[in-house]
Amino acid sequence: MVISQLGGFLYTVGSFVVLLSIIVAVHEYGHYIVGRWSGIHPEVFSLGFGPVLLSRVDKRGTRWQVAAIPFGGFVKFLGDSDAASGKDVSQIEAARQDPEMLRKTMHGAPLWARAATVAAGPIFNFILAIVIFAGVNFSQGQMREPLTVGEIKPLPEQGYTLRAGDVVLGVEGIATPDFSDPQAWDRFVSEVPIARQLEYRVDRGGSERIVAGPVLMPSAVAGIAPRSAASDAGLRSGDVITHIDGDEIFAFAQLKDKVEQANGAPLALTVWREGKTRELTLSPRRTDEPAADGGFENNWRIGIAGALAFDPAREPVSPLSAIGQGAAQVWLMIERSLSGLKHMITGEISTCNLSGPVAIAETSGAMASQGAIDFIWLIAALSTGIGLLNLFPVPVLDGGHLVFFAYEAVFRRPPNERAMQVLMMIGMGLILSLMLFSISNDLLFC
Repeated sequence: MVISQLGGFLYTVGSFVVLLSIIVAVHEYGHYIVGRWSGIHPEVFSLGFGPVLLSRVDKRGTRWQVAAIPFGGFVKFLGDSDAASGKDVSQIEAARQDPEMLRKTMHGAPLWARAATVAAGPIFNFILAIVIFAGVNFSQGQMREPLTVGEIKPLPEQGYTLRAGDVVLGVEGIATPDFSDPQAWDRFVSEVPIARQLEYRVDRGGSERIVAGPVLMPSAVAGIAPRSAASDAGLRSGDVITHIDGDEIFAFAQLKDKVEQANGAPLALTVWREGKTRELTLSPRRTDEPAADGGFENNWRIGIAGALAFDPAREPVSPLSAIGQGAAQVWLMIERSLSGLKHMITGEISTCNLSGPVAIAETSGAMASQGAIDFIWLIAALSTGIGLLNLFPVPVLDGGHLVFFAYEAVFRRPPNERAMQVLMMIGMGLILSLMLFSISNDLLFC
């Protein structure tokens, strides 16, 4: 038991280190490469902090190193006194005797070069997310229009005549809409009757016929949210919930109703898994979810996603279309993150939505255990979040430096050095306070 727990802990920590290292490396490489292109000399590129484990100096004089504490990284440019780009006064004064050397420092470079170098970190985070989302979309393809049956998922009930390759024209007399119209699709799903067996009107080999098929959205687990009631209870993707508190169910809508009606009370689940049944108990949790009007709504959830009773057939998507979809996903995440932050500040949703490193580590381990695609998707999601966070106008963060540069552009002089130091200390205090608050959320309150 102890060995198993230790193995799970190491797997979680390892997944978190890999995830964070990829995101940090891309972020810092953005600073490094744009700074180098802009004529600013990067002295050190470090993955991690603390004692240096490995290092080498390249032909341009940049030291590349891996340090012992793997939770972050930095690029130190010529003229920087520390990883936060504080000014090394003695080095800058010495460089003033040589204009060419001064131009290579972070603090002696033109304003455009400094701003581009600082902004590159978050921008590279967004690019990484877009590339990952685009790659996933390209590899998986898009659902074929019209709706076509791919693989029918295993269910306790068998004997349906719906087959792979059938083109679904309608269900119970309701015509199948296009996926490109999400509102019409939502109406279709809600209007199809809830019954164990439905009449599907299909095109099979050019011949239209009526066949028997399963409920459109069965009470099957298509996905599990990390750190949810379902995850903690041991539910797995592919499980089918057949009973709740002794009442038989077969549709996802029935499952959803049962969860919401429980108001957080424990639920006894009977689960069908690979031909065998088992009993589980879990309690729904309050969850803040994006609403259609752009706000949030609070619902009881157990942390599972539903899906159609069959995997829709897919078709290739063009690289350009995949990139467009990836960019749209990043933009949607940014919008929802900003909306969530606004609603947390106004008290409309719980501050438990603010996750700290402990929760992120647990999430990375859970997503890694669910498969490579889920883990890669999490890298993209967190890369978007870190890119957005770094653009906040807080001293110490990239966004704070950009505010200082904006001040310099408007008033034709840099901010007062003493004032900048005070603001940097305040910014560091804010970041540390936020981190402590998020850790307390992870460990104590949420």
